[in-house]
Amino acid sequence: MHIKVDDTVEIITGADSAGELRGKVLKVFPDKGKILVEGAAKVYKHVKPSQRNPRGGKLSKEMPIDISNVMLVCSECKKRTKTGAKIKEDGSKVRYCKSCGAEIGTLSPAK
Repeated sequence: MHIKVDDTVEIITGADSAGELRGKVLKVFPDKGKILVEGAAKVYKHVKPSQRNPRGGKLSKEMPIDISNVMLVCSECKKRTKTGAKIKEDGSKVRYCKSCGAEIGTLSPAK
């Protein structure tokens, strides 16, 4: 997957795309092709009062969204971008921004 935990992403389609929402990736589900983005796809669950939640009421939580609905935001140029992978001279594999060429993070360590 081209998106990892703690990356900043921008939602490009769906209900949250109207406000150009950017958020941090909280969790990645590679087998389902979905990610959990902070502040996106909020749903409300109505709960009865219990020992864990004595007041009850509406709890809001984020739901996973499809990875094809988001784009990675480059930390250097602050634009949404496509990513590429390249192998450096020391044998490590890194992700890079296709717009500005900045390295985003490592995929595998040096050999």
